[in-house]
Amino acid sequence: MPHAYDPQNIFARILRGEIPNKTVLETAHTLAFHDIQPQAPVHVLVIPKGAYASYDHFAAEASDAEIVDFNRAVAEVCRLTGVDLGEGGQGFRAITNAGAHGVQEVPHYHLHILGGRPLGRMLARADS
Repeated sequence: MPHAYDPQNIFARILRGEIPNKTVLETAHTLAFHDIQPQAPVHVLVIPKGAYASYDHFAAEASDAEIVDFNRAVAEVCRLTGVDLGEGGQGFRAITNAGAHGVQEVPHYHLHILGGRPLGRMLARADS
C-alpha cells in the first residue's frame, strides 16, 4: 500500500480527543498544536483532520476544501506565532517528512512550522 494509514497513530488519537494537545488553531479541516518536543522556540504541527498518510497522499486525494483550509490554516499559524513575514516576523521553516527515506515517524500527514531563531542550513551537501 503506497499510502498506508494507521488509524491508531498518535495524531489520529489526538483528533479523536483521546490524547490532549496544546491547540494553536482548529478549523473545519485542520488542527494545529504545539509539538511536545520542540526543536525551536516556535514548533507547531499542522495536520489535516482527514486520514492522509503523507503530503503526496493529501495533495492527490484531499478535497479542494481540505487543501484550501489546510493552507490557510498554515498561514494563520505563522501569523499567530509571529514567524510570518508580516510586521516583525523573521521567517520560519516548513518541513514534512514522508516514508522511510524522509524519516517519517507518524503515518499521518503533518507539517512542522519552526521558527523564533535562525535555524541554519537544512541539509548538508551529500555527494552520493
